[in-house]
Amino acid sequence: MNGSRASIKKIVEDLNDADLPSDVGMVTLQLRHEVVIAPPALYIHCAKELLKNPEVKVAAQNAFPKASGAYTGEIAAPQIKDAGADWVILGHSERRTINKESDEFVAEKTAHALENGLGVILCIGELLEERDTGMTLVVCNRQLDAVIDKVKDWSNIVIAYEPVWAIGTGLAATPDDAQSTHAEIRQYLAEKLGEDQASKIRILYGGSVNGKNAKSFNACPDIDGYLVGGASLKPEFIDIIKSRE
Repeated sequence: MNGSRASIKKIVEDLNDADLPSDVGMVTLQLRHEVVIAPPALYIHCAKELLKNPEVKVAAQNAFPKASGAYTGEIAAPQIKDAGADWVILGHSERRTINKESDEFVAEKTAHALENGLGVILCIGELLEERDTGMTLVVCNRQLDAVIDKVKDWSNIVIAYEPVWAIGTGLAATPDDAQSTHAEIRQYLAEKLGEDQASKIRILYGGSVNGKNAKSFNACPDIDGYLVGGASLKPEFIDIIKSRE
């Protein structure tokens, strides 16, 4: 819940002026390299109109699992598409904790968004107390299972692993820790969806990535990119994008 028309205009103009990696929008080794920005819903259309690089896409931060109706304050997947966005972030840790969204509700929203032509950035991850009790994979697998029960084709889902304990706390996962968790998530997906589908699913890391630490994750084979939070509001966002070159 950050930004104004002026600040979002500045972020988009910085992206327009940046010399982004040449493989943005390209498919390499079955994985698509993309840049997606997710402004608040009020500014989706504004951001889309300002973008000059057609390979930079726009996402919504949330969607409701109904196409229309008496759901005051919610936004529907068809409305998100109509505003010019191609993606939606679902299951973000803040919505799971602050808004009390259940795994099943996130799964319902995921299935509905996919049915209406949106790509889904599906967030999963554990709290500090869950990490401290060795529950990381139990939590992540439970969150994935809810979606697996409703969605069989994961070609338009990108997973974002958010170690919630590392977001804004000063704590951080090491590249080895993050890689280990990502690899186990991919292995679980292989068991549930098959090796072929699991190998093509991009798994982003969302643990307080910034311009200084982004490159340290590049050698991790199961980290396919980043879900960037506060750093996306700053000029270092360009540095993070370029870190994947």
